[in-house]
Amino acid sequence: MPAPRPAPADHLHITPEPQIHATPKRLDAAPARHDATPTRLDRIPPATPTPRDRLATLRLISGIPLHSLRKTARTMRYRLHFLHLIPAALLLAPAAEAAESPKKGEPALTAQTMRSGGERPPEQRSVRFDSADLQFELLPDRYRLNGIATLNFTATAPVSRLVIDLDRNLPVSALAIDGRTLPRSAYANREGQLTVTLPRPLRAGEKVTARITYGGTPHVAVNAPWDDGVVWSKIPDGKLWFATTAEGYGCDLFWPCLDFPEGEPGVVDLHITVPAGLKAPSNGRLIGVDTLADGRTRWNWRTRNPNTYALALNVGPYEEVSGSYKSRYGNTIPMHYWYLPGERAKAEKLFAEFAPTLDFFESVVGPYPFGDEKLGVVETPHKGMEHQTINAYGNDYAKAIEGFDWLFQHEFTHEWFANQLTAANWDDYWLHEGYGSYMQPAYGEWREGRARYAAMMNGQRGTIQNKVPIVQGRVVTEEEVYEADKGGAGQDIYVKGSWMLHTLRYLIGDTDFWNVTRLAVYGRTDPRPGNFRPRFGSSKEYEGFVRQVTGHDYGWFFDVYLRQAALPDLTMTRTGNRVDLAWTVPGGGAFPMPVEVSVDGKVQTIAMPNGRGSIGNVPAGAHVVLDPDARILRRSEAVEEMQRWQAEQRAKRPPRK
Repeated sequence: MPAPRPAPADHLHITPEPQIHATPKRLDAAPARHDATPTRLDRIPPATPTPRDRLATLRLISGIPLHSLRKTARTMRYRLHFLHLIPAALLLAPAAEAAESPKKGEPALTAQTMRSGGERPPEQRSVRFDSADLQFELLPDRYRLNGIATLNFTATAPVSRLVIDLDRNLPVSALAIDGRTLPRSAYANREGQLTVTLPRPLRAGEKVTARITYGGTPHVAVNAPWDDGVVWSKIPDGKLWFATTAEGYGCDLFWPCLDFPEGEPGVVDLHITVPAGLKAPSNGRLIGVDTLADGRTRWNWRTRNPNTYALALNVGPYEEVSGSYKSRYGNTIPMHYWYLPGERAKAEKLFAEFAPTLDFFESVVGPYPFGDEKLGVVETPHKGMEHQTINAYGNDYAKAIEGFDWLFQHEFTHEWFANQLTAANWDDYWLHEGYGSYMQPAYGEWREGRARYAAMMNGQRGTIQNKVPIVQGRVVTEEEVYEADKGGAGQDIYVKGSWMLHTLRYLIGDTDFWNVTRLAVYGRTDPRPGNFRPRFGSSKEYEGFVRQVTGHDYGWFFDVYLRQAALPDLTMTRTGNRVDLAWTVPGGGAFPMPVEVSVDGKVQTIAMPNGRGSIGNVPAGAHVVLDPDARILRRSEAVEEMQRWQAEQRAKRPPRK
């Protein structure tokens, strides 16, 4: 069982009415400036900012310590400065002829843009991404996305160029460094990496601000979220329903970023301008909503340390149910669900799952990592994704025997295992998806007991493929993890990772297992709101945490389950009244995994030093069952035969037309 936690929360306050309105929400008394004729983002002249603009930008980005950005006391000053930014930030798009809808998979992407993670150019490794201010303008009649990105970096080593990932389908129309507009010859984006020659080289510790104006037709996903891009959709009454996904191809599909796991910016401000009557729920805290002169609205959000692929644009005629949750740690967490019109009853039922799911994670793992922002979920025209504090949900309110919505629970799991704990290299993404899959059976156990847990684990077992190891021991791209034809483990990082965790929990016990988990997630076993920050992790570090907590070296365990494809095989030989057990593992190494054995219904645990063990005095007619509670991930001939049969059946099916 998990370590003792503080007393559980005892109440949940729900506010059933929508909390975000199309009218502006003023946080200060500054005079409105929306009467001026705004400029559309794709028509911004590459003018040098005025001293006033520089001052506003400096105070907005550099004058506030990063650790203070999320404090309420800063909100009014932030809002005041934003309202005085250059006119380009006040957007107004005159009516234009509707463009033809781009087809799925269009416009085409370069190989570079489809590559996320992997080895990075030295210029990207030579900077720290401090903050980003991202202005977006969505023009659905033209299927266009315009943006202004103000990116702040600190050099960690001498560097003379910036290399920023950005899909070339969103061409750059202007670029300034520290307020100085660069000539077109100073930057280029040939294959999806924007290379910027700095006016002067930077020494380690020096800061630089890049302001990038860009826009175009973003790539349309073929089958989101498995294929990334944007989704242009409409609800039955014809209103726009729009979403982005970027886990596979990366953040550069719609904003200039560093497209690898450790490329997270410290803080991000988003300003999303959308047509009248639509809403734009996004990451982090809502700072306010501005109404522009033409009736459009601009949604201003702020989030900290977002996972690179976890920033998301969601636009639609949303309604909202919201409430607050009194955490067992004493803080109050805002909860929001944005859903489509006409689904009120279904939405409220899904929303009712938020509080108990949150309580499960806080009782078993630890504090919700983003309690100072929100627990947010938005209905999307694709299946789902772990967008930080704004999880995408597209499961059609499906019902299942487990009694909870698996998709909501899985994506919410990633707030701990992806957004709080982020694997520094795609090679270690079992930390995201293995835990992401394991926490559903763990939740079933918490709700209903061991029978539910066992049934859900058994449901995963038959899908483990064991074709390649979970980790490859090198820096890899997303595709090299998820795609089998590129050598990836694919779904095994989910289900085999989950079963490895199941086996580890049996091996080291509940208390140590959950302490290892807390160390991986928070870097400490005593997390409380305010004493941790989002962190990066790895398989090597995780193994070290197991050794630290248990006092034993379990390298043999991870050698087999992480670094080998084939599963350990347990064999039994009966000679007279003696039962001999032996483990055979790929590579022939040691595997001293203890085994539970049932003899005529009586269970005993057999130590297996050097991978071998025995039981004496077993009557010849006794019924012997190895591992009766299926605690160990091991080879199963039944599973192998079932998978061969399934493959044969698939081969008999006629090809799809």
